[in-house]
Parts: sequence; structure tokens; C-alpha cells
Amino acid sequence: MLNDILLPNVVLKQSEGYWESDLHGNSEGRSANAFYFGNREWAQEYFDACHRDAHFRSRWLAAAGGDWTGKVVVDLGCGPGNVFATVGGKPRMLLGVDVAGGSLALASRIGYTAVLADAAQTPFRSAIADIVAINASLHHCDDMAAVLREGARLVRPNGLLITDHDPQLTAWDYKGVAKLLWDARLWIYRWIRHGFHKTDTQQTWGLRTEIHHKPGDGVTPEFFRATLEPLGFEVDVHAHNHQIGADAFKGQVGPAQWKYRLGNLLSGRDPKAAASALSLMCIARRIAPAPELP
Repeated sequence: MLNDILLPNVVLKQSEGYWESDLHGNSEGRSANAFYFGNREWAQEYFDACHRDAHFRSRWLAAAGGDWTGKVVVDLGCGPGNVFATVGGKPRMLLGVDVAGGSLALASRIGYTAVLADAAQTPFRSAIADIVAINASLHHCDDMAAVLREGARLVRPNGLLITDHDPQLTAWDYKGVAKLLWDARLWIYRWIRHGFHKTDTQQTWGLRTEIHHKPGDGVTPEFFRATLEPLGFEVDVHAHNHQIGADAFKGQVGPAQWKYRLGNLLSGRDPKAAASALSLMCIARRIAPAPELP
């Protein structure tokens, strides 16, 4: 079945639990992602701790109109498989794409057909997917727009492209004292012994993967609309903090942790405003025919 959706002349090599396609070129960011998420211990910790809560599941179920039962799904930047592990269902086909072999091997154990490939240049034919999911992945990629366009290429007519958990530029654009605290945050975390990572080495590599997660960078509603509307998509973008579920689609942003409220206050912004919400969720439906590509 995998061969039926590959581009002409593509041959995948089988590895330990996943398939490999040719990767063209390289960059420091991609190498960092391959190394960090390729470490199975770190990938397992990420799988256990991130994007697994009830708020996340509520948003994704509402965005997709239910779980993934009966759907052909492409998960770009799938990591060890957090999204499907949380959303659930019985997809007709579940494809996971990542540059980290260790994560792909873990994803394959929970039902993914896992493919090592660049998310901006996948080996699949156009218009194969009912849902393309891109969760917490765009900001790990060198060219966010290129990955978004590639995801769009894979969506069938009336299909969905759903992205979430990428940092909203306006919320993370810290100023003045807030920027100084951001720059010093690692020392503060070490002093108070707070943080997701167990070691400085793990934290260093984790930060190297987050190419666009820094003050003055990130995604905006205009970025999603300008990229996807010309490709034939109807685009809805919802700002939210992480502790809110489907109510994010009712215009609610939900509560933010104190440190993020403080960062926005010190930057001269209303911490309750939509522009101060940490993430954007984009739900884009293809309303025009898919492009005439292979």
C-alpha cells in the first residue's frame, strides 16, 4: 500500500522499524533535530510528557471532527507519535514523517508507517491525505513556509491541514526586562532545579532543535493565510494558551502560566489578549482542487 502513494521513481530503504528516503542537503537545525529526537531515551521522555493531556486531545478532536478512524493521515514531524497516541482512532493509513530514526522506531510501535524524510520534501504523491497534521514541528524546521506548502500539497479536496503548538510571534517577542529574563532563563531554571530536561547536555541539544522559538520569531495568522489561501485553502487560526481545549474555537485563549503573563506584562502587552497567547492552531480546509502534480 505504501508503494501506491509514492512519487514516481522513489525507492525507500527499510531500516529498524521505519523506511528511509533520500535526504538532500543538510543544516545545523536538521542535524540537531535528528540527533536529539533520534536519541530513544530522550524521545521516550518527550512522548511521555508532551502533548498528551486532555486539553490537547479536546482541541485536536474538535479540529478534525473526531478521531482519525477511517482516515488517511500524514503526520509531518511526527516524532515518537504523540499526536496519534493522544487523539486515537483506527486510521485507514497513518504515515509519520521525521528526520529522527529513533523517534520513528518508537512511532512505528504504535501504528505509524514511519518514513525518514524531510518534511519540506516528502516522497509521497499529491492529494493523498484526508488529514495532514503538523504539531509542534514548524518551528523546528529551517523553512516553515516550505513545510506548510508541502503539507498542503498532500491534502485531498475537502481535506484538512491542521497545525498546532508553534510559538506565536507576538506573544514571544519579549522586550526590555522581559528579554533579559528570557536570556537568563536557563541559569534561573538550573538554580531553582526546574525544567523538562534531566541534564545540561539534553537541554542544550533540545534548544538547538527549536529554530524559530525565540523572541522576534514565530508564526502569525497572516503567515498561515498568506501561505495557504493562494493554494486553495479556507484558513481559520486560533490563538490559545496550552491549558484550554475546544473552547479555543470560541475565542477563548485560556490561562497562561505566571512566567508568560509576567513576560507579556513586562513587554507592555495585555497578557489576556489573543496576541499574548502562546500558540496558534491553524485549521485549513482545501476548497479548491488539488494542484496538478504527481
